[in-house]
Amino acid sequence: MSQADVITLPQFLSRIPGLLAGLPGTIKGVKIGNNTDKTKPVGLGICIEDAVKDNPNGHAIIYQDTYLTYTEYNAWANRIAHYLIKKGVKKGDTVAILIENRPELFACVAACAKVGAINALINTSQRGKVLTHSINLVSPKLAIVGEELVDAFDEVKADLVVPKEGHYYLADQETLKEPGKAPEDWINLASEIHGFSESNPETTQQVFSEDPCFYIYTSGTTGMPKAVIFNHGRFMKAYGAFGYGALKLKPEDRMYVTLPFYHATAMAVCWGSILAGKSGLVLARKFSASRFWDDVRKYDATAFGYVGELCRYLMDQPNKPNDIDNKVRIVVGNGLRPSIWKDFKSRFGIETVMELYASSEGNIGFTNVLNFDNTVGLSPFPYAIIEYDKEAEAPVKGDNGYMRKVKKGDSGLLIGEITEKTPFHGYTDPKKTEECILRNVFKQGDAWFNTGDLMRDLGFKHAQFVDRLGDTFRWKGENVSTTEVEHIVDSCTHVSETVVYGVEIPDTNGRAGMASIRIDCEESEFDFKSLLSHLSQELPHYAIPVFIRLSQGMETTGTFKHKKAPLKEAGFDLDKQDNPVYVWLPKADSYVPLTESLQKDIEAGEYRY
Repeated sequence: MSQADVITLPQFLSRIPGLLAGLPGTIKGVKIGNNTDKTKPVGLGICIEDAVKDNPNGHAIIYQDTYLTYTEYNAWANRIAHYLIKKGVKKGDTVAILIENRPELFACVAACAKVGAINALINTSQRGKVLTHSINLVSPKLAIVGEELVDAFDEVKADLVVPKEGHYYLADQETLKEPGKAPEDWINLASEIHGFSESNPETTQQVFSEDPCFYIYTSGTTGMPKAVIFNHGRFMKAYGAFGYGALKLKPEDRMYVTLPFYHATAMAVCWGSILAGKSGLVLARKFSASRFWDDVRKYDATAFGYVGELCRYLMDQPNKPNDIDNKVRIVVGNGLRPSIWKDFKSRFGIETVMELYASSEGNIGFTNVLNFDNTVGLSPFPYAIIEYDKEAEAPVKGDNGYMRKVKKGDSGLLIGEITEKTPFHGYTDPKKTEECILRNVFKQGDAWFNTGDLMRDLGFKHAQFVDRLGDTFRWKGENVSTTEVEHIVDSCTHVSETVVYGVEIPDTNGRAGMASIRIDCEESEFDFKSLLSHLSQELPHYAIPVFIRLSQGMETTGTFKHKKAPLKEAGFDLDKQDNPVYVWLPKADSYVPLTESLQKDIEAGEYRY
C-alpha cells in the first residue's frame, strides 16, 4: 500500500469545513442508529411508514416500466402483512424469501418486517444441498418463492422443513396488475391478498431494536452458509449512519441498485439510505455493464450502489463520449480498488465515493464521510487495529499479557469492542458466535469481535483495507497478501482483472503465487517480459507470482467476489484447464508458456524454487 495514503494533519484539517456543514445530519444519524431504549418501537416498517408521511407521492420503487409511489408501495406491503397475520404468522416467526430483484421482493420484506417476522433472505443462486441447508437452518413457517426460482425450490422441497401449506408463489410479472396463475400445490400470494386492509398494521409499533429483522447468509471461510441475525436495531444503524450521516439523499434523489438484495450492502446500506432520504430506488434485476449507464441516464439516477468488481467492469467498457454525461454525484459500496479509484471518479464525473467497510455479522463499520481516496473512512464505533502474527495465526501479546495496537501506517487485525451500543449478535449457532470473540484484549473482562480482516491505520481514525486473513498464503517463509499483489498486477498495462492465490509445487514449502488475469489485448500482443519487470520493481521477490493464467472471465459470487476455490483446485495443472498458463522459471527475465514437458520437470523438481 502506498505511504501517500497515510493522512496528514493538513489533509485532515482541509476536510473539517465539509464535516461541520454536515454535522446536523450526522448527529441525527448517530442518535437514530445508537438508540439504547429497548422499549421504543423502531425498525424497517417504521422507516417505510415515515417515508410515506414525508413523501407520499414520491416514487419509492422504479423497476422497468413500473413506478410505485410510497403510498402505493406501503399499501401493497400492508395487504400482505394483514394476510400473514390472518394466517397465523406472528412476531419471531421466520419467512423464507426466494425472489430476485423486483418489486415483489420489497413488498414481502416490508410486510414481514411490519408483522415482526424474520425475513430469511435466501441467496437466489443457491441450489441443491446448499439451498436445503440454508432454508432448514432457520425453520421457516412458510416460504414465498418467485416464479423464477420455483424450479430450484421444487428440486429440494421433499427435504425441506417448510410445511406444504406454506408454499407461496408470486408470478414473474407485475402482480399488482395481474396476479398470474400458480402451479399445482402452490398458493398464489398475489391473489390471496386481494381485499385485505391497506392500513398500517398495529404490529409495526410492536417491533423493537433487539427483534430480528433478517437472516442474511454468509459463507464464512469454510463449510455451509451461516445465517447471520440482523436485527431491527442494526437496520436503524445503517439507516441513520448512511442515510443521515453519510449520503444525505433528498426526496428528489434516485439510487440505482443492481446488487442482489439478499446481502446487507444492498438491503441495509443502499435501501436504508434511500428510505432515510425518502428517495427513490431504481431497481435492476441483474447487473449489466453494457446497460448500466444507459439505465442511469434513463431513470435520472443521482447515486448508485457498488460492491466488489462492479466498478472495474464499468471501467472495462469501451470509452464513450457521453461517459461523463450522467447525474450521479455519489456512490456507496465497498471494494473499489486503489488501482482504478481516481480514474473511475474522473472518467464518470463522480464527486464522492462513499466507500464503506462492514460485514453482515460485524458490530462496527467504517464510512468515507470525508471523501479521501483509497480508504474505507472512519468509524464512530470503538475499534482497534492490533498487532497480528500471521505465522502463529494469532494476535501478538505484550509482556503484560494483553494485546497491542499498531502504529500509524502499520497493518494489523481489526477488532470491534462489544458494548451495549455495539453488540455482537452472532450466528444462529452459539459455538460459531463464541469463536469470533476475543476476550481480555486490553483489560480483564473486555470482549471484542474478531473481524478476521487486516487493516492499515492511516491516522485520524481512518483505515485502509489490506486483506482477509483467509486470503494470504505463505511462500519462501514469508506471508503474501493476495489483495496487495492483485493491486500491483492490476496496474500493469493491458491487465483488466486479477485474482491471486497460492498453489502447491511438489517438494516445496508453502504455496507459490499464481495470478489468473484477464487482458484487453490478444495473447500474442501481451508483453510478459514487461509484466515481470514491473512486478519485480513493485513486489518483493517472494510475492511475485510464479504462474500466470490467462482467463476470458472470472467466476464470481452474487456480490462479485472472486471464486478462488476452483482456481486453487486447478493450480498450474494443464490437464485441469483449457486456459494458457505461463511460468516464471528461476533466474529467467520473462514468463514463458507452460508446456506439458515443462510442467513435468517442475513437478519432478528439475527447477529449484
